[in-house]
Amino acid sequence: MSPRLSPRMCKAARSLLGWGQGEFAEASGLSKSTIGAFEAKDETARMTGMNNKAAVEAFEKAGLEFIPENGGGAGIRFRKRADGTREEH
Repeated sequence: MSPRLSPRMCKAARSLLGWGQGEFAEASGLSKSTIGAFEAKDETARMTGMNNKAAVEAFEKAGLEFIPENGGGAGIRFRKRADGTREEH
């Protein structure tokens, strides 16, 4: 099951990858206006299930890993490679 992105998490993921909204739109198939409108909302906002899935898949394909909320809050980081080092972007 895909993590549910918040506007702040979406912006953080884009920032880690160095993506503007245009690059993210291209990678995810979402429109730039959909991304901009979502990121402008408050932290309780959520994308539709289909848009959330497309966004998460684009971020994961680019090398990010979502960290589940486990008492310390949800997060995002670069995925580890098989040799134990982090992917570089």
